[in-house]
Parts: sequence; C-alpha cells; structure tokens
Amino acid sequence: MRRAAAARTRLTGTLTGALVAAVTLATLAAPARSADREPTLQGAAAVKPIKPDKAALETAAELRDRALASDEALQILTALTTEVGPRFAGTPGDLAGVEWTRRKLVDLGFTEVRTPEVIVPRWVRGEASAEVLAPFPQPMVTTAIGGSIGTSDEGLVAPIVMVRDIAALQALPAGAVKGKIVFFAGRTERTRDGSGYGKAVRSRTEGPSVAGAAGAVGVVIRSIGTSTNRIAHTGTLSYNIAAPRIPAVAVSNPDADMLERQLASGREVTVRVRVTARDLPQTRSANVIGDLRGTDLADEIVLVGGHLDSWDTGMGVQDDGAGVAIAIAAARLASQMTPRPRRTIRVVAFANEEFGLSGAARYPADEGDDKVARHAFAMEADLGDGPVWKIGGRVPEAHWPLVQGIHGVVKGLGVELGDNQSNGGADLGPLRRRGVPVLAPALDATTYFDIHHTVNDTLDQVDPAHLRQSVAVFAVAVYLAAMADGPVERLPVDPATR
Repeated sequence: MRRAAAARTRLTGTLTGALVAAVTLATLAAPARSADREPTLQGAAAVKPIKPDKAALETAAELRDRALASDEALQILTALTTEVGPRFAGTPGDLAGVEWTRRKLVDLGFTEVRTPEVIVPRWVRGEASAEVLAPFPQPMVTTAIGGSIGTSDEGLVAPIVMVRDIAALQALPAGAVKGKIVFFAGRTERTRDGSGYGKAVRSRTEGPSVAGAAGAVGVVIRSIGTSTNRIAHTGTLSYNIAAPRIPAVAVSNPDADMLERQLASGREVTVRVRVTARDLPQTRSANVIGDLRGTDLADEIVLVGGHLDSWDTGMGVQDDGAGVAIAIAAARLASQMTPRPRRTIRVVAFANEEFGLSGAARYPADEGDDKVARHAFAMEADLGDGPVWKIGGRVPEAHWPLVQGIHGVVKGLGVELGDNQSNGGADLGPLRRRGVPVLAPALDATTYFDIHHTVNDTLDQVDPAHLRQSVAVFAVAVYLAAMADGPVERLPVDPATR
C-alpha cells in the first residue's frame, strides 16, 4: 500500500491485509469434502484425473517421517526472532529481517536468492492510553489500531455509546453518536478455522470510518482476539476517503468487560483517549526469494511462502515467523528427497502483509506474465505453528487427485480432506487471481488469536510438535506438487480482479 499520497491508498486500501486474511479464514471454514467425491470447480464435463504415481507417494511418506523428526523449522524460527525480533514494515527491524532471511537462504543452499524492492507505508504507533473518567474512574490497557490518526496532546474526552458491531451502529437513529466515542463491544468467537476472527474483524477495519461518517469523534474496540489476559490486540484499519478520520484504539477483553459493566449501570460513561500515532513518508522493504532448482520441469515453479513482516508489539513469532520457518524447512526437506523434485521449489518471504499486502502485490508484477504462467502451484503458511488440520486446494479438476494423494500421506497426522474452493492465503491473492492453482494446508487457529497481534506473540507460545507436524504436511504437499505430471492448467481468470 502507499502513503500520504499514500495515505490516499491506505484510506481505501490499508485493510487489504486484514480483510483479505479474513476472507481467507472464512473460506477455510467451508465443510470438508468426502475423499471419494470429485470436486466440480468449473462445472465442466468429467476430465481424466492426473494421479500421483506410487513411487512419488512412497517417497512422500518417507519425507513425512523425516520432517516429523526434524527441528529445522524451530531452529530457523528461534534464530529469526532472537537475532531480529519484530519486523514492522518500514522499520530497521524490517530491513534487518530481509537481510537475515537473505543470508539464511544462501547458507541453506538456495539459488537465485534475491531481494526485489517493495515500497511500504511507514506508520509510527507512538503512545496510546484510554481511561474511564466517570462514573467510576479506571485506566484501561490499550493500544492504537494500525493506521490510526493521533489526538491532540490533551487527548479526546467524550461520552461512550456501545454497539455490538457495524450493523448495530448503522441501526441507531441519526445523530445518536454525534460528538461521542463509539465502543464496539462484539466478542471474537474461538474457532478452529479462524472464521470467528473473520466475522469480528470488520469492526476494526471499517468501524472507524462508519463511526466517523455518523458523527463520532473516536472509536474504542474490544480487542479482536480470544485472549482473556489483560493485553490489547492491534491490527489495521481502513479509513474511507469519504468519511472523517477519527482516532481508534483497542482495549483488552477484561477492560472491555469492565466498560460494559459501567455502561450497564445506566449512567453516562465518559472516556479519555489519547494517541500520538503519526504517518511518515513511505519507504523501502523487499520480498526475499530463493529457489531450489528442479530437474526435467525446472522451468515450472512450486511456490511456498509466508510473510516476513510482523506487528511491532510482539516478536513476530506466530505471525508470521512460524510461517516463514515452515516454508523454508518444508522446501529444504522436499528438495533433499530421491528422486529429486521435478519442478523448482521457490520460497518467498513476502513484505508487508500486515499493513497492505505490498509484497504480494509486487511479486507478480516483478515476475511478469510469462513467469507467473510458469507457476504450477502455490501455497502459504500464515496462521501460526499449527498443526495442520485440513488439506484443500483450488486446482484444476484433473489435479484434484494430487490433493487426495497429499491427504492420503498425511491423514494419519490428524489431517482431514477439505474441498476445492480454498483461497490458500492472503499473500497468494494476486497469483490466484491470475489463475495460479493453490494448495491449502489449513493450520489450526483454535488458540492462535489468543496471541495474534499482541505483546504475547513470543517464542514460548510455540509447540515444537505442532511445528514439526505442519512442516511434514507442507513438505509432502510441496514434494508431490513438484512431482506431479503436467501440464498444470490455469484456473479461470477474471480480468476485472487483476
């Protein structure tokens, strides 16, 4: 996303990372398809299935077992988050993460390692505070929502109006929130597929503009997360260019509970909010790309990735250091098998997913249409350490047996068979919209939103067994995709989405 002039882009587009991720999470919630049913992706006549051969499946089973015994991903994740730490877009930590990952790929034997430039926004969080002034004064644990404007030095003082969500706000009479602070009180449901987050996140991404258009002067949001700890959860908002920009903060779930209790007294509740956040000019980051070259189909690509950036509040471990580590370890393990993968395996650590999907948008533009057309499959890890609980995809009907073959190798690890309507990951959107087939190992999000976008996104939250299982599933998917017979057809492309 862009800034100042870029602010224009962010006004309507900063939510890209959050909303596209939410759409992805909702897609992952689709019911699993029985293993004996064929998908009907294109509604065409029956096509001849292209099945993985017996030798590839046997090698994939061996690969699975090797991955389950390997802690390479944990070693990568530990080093990245210890030696670099947070990697918020446009910061020195972001640049340090790019250089660290470039060196790591070189050291691990990747070829054609490169760091093509990506322009990213630069937003400074500053300080944020929120406190109840009346009827019962209390401080609240808070954090600014990513992209929020600041307040005056004295802060903003106004009465609070509580609503559950945007629909409830829009149902209020005209003028009901004029000159007031809107409190979005809706809770985030704990779900395995992350769909609870997808349903709740709109209050954060769109709520400030909807409230501003209705005359509100500020927004307080119950953290879009499932933790009951007294920590606040950040993430992006998107200012609509047609609405006034107003400051927005999130408060911890326990503080939101307290605020609800005060409002339940029937007395007017007055709050002070102070935010010192500000925008700076856009700056430079980079995608980090490395290849492990294939054999007879080396000009075709199997891409596996994660996003390298993180929020500034935690250490960027589960979101998404774990995904980058899974991608690197899975690619490495798959490349070491005999027979060697036919297609080139590519790892991409995408820039700035959190604050606008800048790296994802830049990647296909840098590659060009001819090279994008040579991407056979793509997959992404961006939901913590796992474990993987479902494997689905969005592939040509002829290659649905590939997804079934992957499932056959990993189902003993507790992996269900999903359907052929998966989006696969937010950073894959630009490739998917160009017709690149997607494989979608779905990571278990049951506890992910306890720590996602918070100060608690730290290494001690990682379960090594979950990480190993996730690497095993991704490695099997990478290997069998690299070994699949071709050609791999493009999926239908809607030019309007390009």
